[in-house]
Amino acid sequence: MDIDGRHSGRSRRWWTGVFGLPVACAITVGCSGGSPTPEITTYPSPSPSARSSALVGAGCADYAVANPSGPASLESMAEDPVTTAVSHNPMLTTLNSVITGSMNPGVDFVGLLGIGQHTVFAPTDAAFAALSPEKAAALRSDSALLNKVLGYHVVQGQVAPGAVARTHPTIEGSTLTVTRVGENLQVNGASTVVCGGIRTQNATVYLVDTVLMPPN
Repeated sequence: MDIDGRHSGRSRRWWTGVFGLPVACAITVGCSGGSPTPEITTYPSPSPSARSSALVGAGCADYAVANPSGPASLESMAEDPVTTAVSHNPMLTTLNSVITGSMNPGVDFVGLLGIGQHTVFAPTDAAFAALSPEKAAALRSDSALLNKVLGYHVVQGQVAPGAVARTHPTIEGSTLTVTRVGENLQVNGASTVVCGGIRTQNATVYLVDTVLMPPN
């Protein structure tokens, strides 16, 4: 399936993932400090057709077809805060459980993501399911590690697909690098953007097929 969903609502499906928890959908971001602040992209209000054409990734078309209307549609996600949009995205149920503290009560990114503008590299359910049992257990039990990993997926300011192919400081403190390979985007040379440029009220979201790990 492809990706493009956003925001809050109740049209969610439940899934028991690698972390052994039933999870609903939503998106997350971590916090950190000391990194240079990237430029913020200001978007005009796009039409539905323009919104779809601005997306990048092999999974975008399938996602749009599977979610033509309702809370998980691209149009609805664009009107919701990023955490709400993530909670409605059927591909981000595990991420939703992570950022809301359902997986680990010591981690809650809802407040952080609700303030300011962000670019979020959102691991899909399949990305979390691909983690080794050892790594999944570590994220469930180690709040400091999970906060660090989540923060590595968030960049301050909204970055559009046309400007995203470069190195970005994350709120975790390290950097990640996005490169363009043909018509696709890769993160750190290993993770592929399934669908990117998804707009929410206060964030631009890039669905990725790997849980990104900070270098340190």
